[in-house]
Amino acid sequence: MKRVSTAIVLLFSVLVMSSTSYSQDDISIPDGPYLGQTPPGSTPEIFAPGIVNTEGFVEVEGMFGADMNTFYFVRNAEKYSGIVKVGAFKGETSTAGLIVIEYKNNKWQQSVVATAVSEPSISPDGNTIYLKNAYVERTSDGWSEVKGLGELFENIEIMRLSASSSGTYYFDTYSQKMDIPLRYSRLVDGKHEEPKSLGPQFGIGRYNAHPYIAPDESFIIFDSVREDGQGRSDIYISYRAADGSWGPAINMGDKINTAHSEKNPSLSPDGQFLFFDKRTKRGNEEVNIYWVDAQIIETLRPK
Repeated sequence: MKRVSTAIVLLFSVLVMSSTSYSQDDISIPDGPYLGQTPPGSTPEIFAPGIVNTEGFVEVEGMFGADMNTFYFVRNAEKYSGIVKVGAFKGETSTAGLIVIEYKNNKWQQSVVATAVSEPSISPDGNTIYLKNAYVERTSDGWSEVKGLGELFENIEIMRLSASSSGTYYFDTYSQKMDIPLRYSRLVDGKHEEPKSLGPQFGIGRYNAHPYIAPDESFIIFDSVREDGQGRSDIYISYRAADGSWGPAINMGDKINTAHSEKNPSLSPDGQFLFFDKRTKRGNEEVNIYWVDAQIIETLRPK
């Protein structure tokens, strides 16, 4: 484990850049797809140890961009909560930063997309990153400033929002009782409709959160705490029927879910791998981004 002083220096090196004009650090990545990592099989493995998942920090919410040459994740110093207090910039106190590792100018580089943000999801075309009820857009020289989603969503306490190829939003909602089911909002004539419940099966248990919608809206993956679960929080999947209705929420099983907490699922744009967070401790949590062969999505699909 790195010493705390080392962690401070490293975090400062990551979080002293702005979202619209930021420097980039060259990093060493092995040759090959998926940041040069050996793909896992049906048993989840930690993704890119030493590159994405590092000692001294907490890395969560990993996802590939549409071109598969960009990988986004949130890095912060929660492991040293109460010990390391590192400010971001512009007077912010959050230690979190949305990081991108990308292949650019014939080399791998690491930079910061935005600070003081969490629970991102990326649009199927890779040009928009949603950040709760806000977003950033790709520009000619990086990413825009953080913008709000508009009046319809500004008073909704969204934890994570995921968009389909058609522009429909799927999102969760924080409340004291955590009793609000997942909802959706269609894009019609350039405007989003009033949000509607996805169905009662998306409101069962202690909470239902962090949805990932397939680009074609054929399935949705999310995390929930339910009686049929393996542990603190499990990952579930629901498939859309030909008539447009959603099927029951299916626990993704004991290869994905454990006695620990699994959250924040996402699928690689090529459809090959499922990414998610696993939290193995409380308090100073041990959290890592895992990946696993996405064949399980077809295995669980109702016949």
